[in-house]
Amino acid sequence: MRRSLVILAVLALLLVSYPFPPSDAQTFRPVVRGRRGVVAGGHPLSVEAGMRILQQGGNATDAGVATILAASVIEFSHFSFGGEVPIIIKMKGKEVSVVEGMGPAPMKATREFFVNREKNAASGMATMAGAKTGTIPSTGPLPATVPAVLDACVVALDQFGTKSLAEVIQPAIELADGFPIDELRVQYIKTRGTVFSQWPDARRIFMPNGEVPKVGDIFVQTDLARTLREIVNAEKQASRRNRNAREKRHLGLTAARDYFYRGPVGQRIGDYMQRNGGLIASGDLARFHARVGTPVKAEYRGYEVYKAGFWTAGPALVETLNLLEGYDLKKLGHNSPDYIHTLAEALKLALADRDRYYGDPDFVKIPTTQLLSKGYAALRRSLIDQQQASLAQQPGDPLNMKAVLAGATQRVSRASAVREVERANDTTCVNVIDKDGNLFSATPSGAWLPAVVAGDTGVLMGQRLQSALMDPNSPNVVAPGKRPRITLTPTVVLRNGAPFMVLSTPGGDNQDQALLQVLLNIVEFGMNPQEAVEGARFDTQHYVSSFDDHEFLPASLNVESRIDEKTIAELKSRGHKVKVQSDWGTLSAPTVIVYNPQTKVSSAGADPRRGRYAVAW
Repeated sequence: MRRSLVILAVLALLLVSYPFPPSDAQTFRPVVRGRRGVVAGGHPLSVEAGMRILQQGGNATDAGVATILAASVIEFSHFSFGGEVPIIIKMKGKEVSVVEGMGPAPMKATREFFVNREKNAASGMATMAGAKTGTIPSTGPLPATVPAVLDACVVALDQFGTKSLAEVIQPAIELADGFPIDELRVQYIKTRGTVFSQWPDARRIFMPNGEVPKVGDIFVQTDLARTLREIVNAEKQASRRNRNAREKRHLGLTAARDYFYRGPVGQRIGDYMQRNGGLIASGDLARFHARVGTPVKAEYRGYEVYKAGFWTAGPALVETLNLLEGYDLKKLGHNSPDYIHTLAEALKLALADRDRYYGDPDFVKIPTTQLLSKGYAALRRSLIDQQQASLAQQPGDPLNMKAVLAGATQRVSRASAVREVERANDTTCVNVIDKDGNLFSATPSGAWLPAVVAGDTGVLMGQRLQSALMDPNSPNVVAPGKRPRITLTPTVVLRNGAPFMVLSTPGGDNQDQALLQVLLNIVEFGMNPQEAVEGARFDTQHYVSSFDDHEFLPASLNVESRIDEKTIAELKSRGHKVKVQSDWGTLSAPTVIVYNPQTKVSSAGADPRRGRYAVAW
């Protein structure tokens, strides 16, 4: 009898602690837990918007969309309404789906246009007001792609949500009417003001009365609030024309997106951009429609890790996991020299394939099956020298199933020449799990400061076209109507087919490197979500940068100084060009939520590095 009670007690402890054992680790923040839902993101007010919708009876998709829309108003240092947002959704009883929230290049965005622009700039001819360094500039009207946020949100609501756009966008409208501005946004306005002040509407909005706002001031975006209300009014008008509730909701959502993309807002955006040196025209907005696509998947030791397709960097994480499956990572030891070296070398190989093969599948043929196969990974794994860091960029040859592509051009090391205030300013993240275990992960980004504001619409225009290349042989070469390959990479994880985890992060090319470490911290080393995001991290820049002038820094390895000096010394001895960052110096900042299907408890971690936030109910 006593033995049975002991067994029951042990089983109960395991059930409560699933999927991680009890931990006495000290973290800056506690794990956030709830049974009715958890929302995690980049700002407390963004997260509050999502939680409000959960408490009003919405599901994970409804709450996720509300969080995205709120973030698009208040997180403008890193993301706003004119940007982009890939989303991965797993609803109960349905397959994992991807909302392809990335707008294409304008139809005027030809390679020849940018080649000629560069030639003109070299000869001293001005090509546009405020033209900056780089073949495709990092700032101004030229790098704007078609805004994708609203359509992605509408598609997600229409196919996976339950609420109207009016309901989920209400918190965003309230925030546009005014919110207390924080230190980070004030800093970005102050440091980027010299750039965006050349565009009158941006200067008018972000420097009211010609001054930088003070921390705690009520920051108002009157034009954007009016635009959002106009969109909602279009939805309400269309909804009145049909009595069937489901059809009414669909027609309302369609009318809202059409008002923006095919109606007055799209026309005003196109007209403004054409008058002010941009490439986007109203027809570009009218042609765009976000699709629901199929994810790619890694099967890693009982876990199914889902990423968006080859129009993003996401499949590189699948390739990396396939490579790492051949190692006993627990035996290597967390953040040991062997562990960091192995992960860094695997990431280099995956990112080399990304740079060689990934692009918009509508325009290029990609050997997807071969790139993601276990057999290809086994061939590539043999390239990892456990004692020496690779200095070469080594894409493989998946079509011929060879470890290295013969004759691949080696990149030349060079650092970026783009001024700090003009460089890409990153991203935010949104993750939600609801009471039913529905999973929602998104990586909103783009249209960050410094940005052009499209006149009286209040919509900041994006800069994502800078992620396309000028190399005519690259699958990511710029072309009209083509999506640049992006770094944005939300993540959904199942465990033996059951809902398990959502995670995403800002961080540019560092995103999947950070998510890999957080994922392994949980599934390999048993950390709880807060331990997993707070753990010391590292990243390599041994890839062609997706931003600005596309720098390449071979063998580079950024390491937070919490990693001990002996480990750093050993990494240097293996040939890594180590840059020691501050204790919390990495640019990534994930949120992660883990779901227990037995207790229906969701547990979240939010990285303190950049003010991530999670709330449970």
